[in-house]
Amino acid sequence: MMVFLYSVAGVLGVSIFVGAVRTGKPIRSLLGGALQGACALAAVNVACAFTGVSLGINWFSGAVCLALGVPGVITILLLKLIFGI
Repeated sequence: MMVFLYSVAGVLGVSIFVGAVRTGKPIRSLLGGALQGACALAAVNVACAFTGVSLGINWFSGAVCLALGVPGVITILLLKLIFGI
C-alpha cells in the first residue's frame, strides 16, 4: 500500500513540476499555487463559524493544500464529506 501511495505522490509531483515549467515562470507558478491553497484552507476554517465545515490543520492537509492549491482543498473537503471524518 505504501508503494502505491509513494507512486501516486511521485506522479503528482512530476506532473505539477512539468506544468509549472511549461508556464515559463516555474517559481512564480509554484509559489502562487501554494499561496492560493493556503488562503483557501484559511478561508474554509474562517467560514466554519457560518457553515459548520472545517478542516484540521496538520501536516497532511498542509502539504496537500500547498502542493495542489485550491483543488487540493476541494479534494480534502470532498473526502471529508464522503468518509464523514
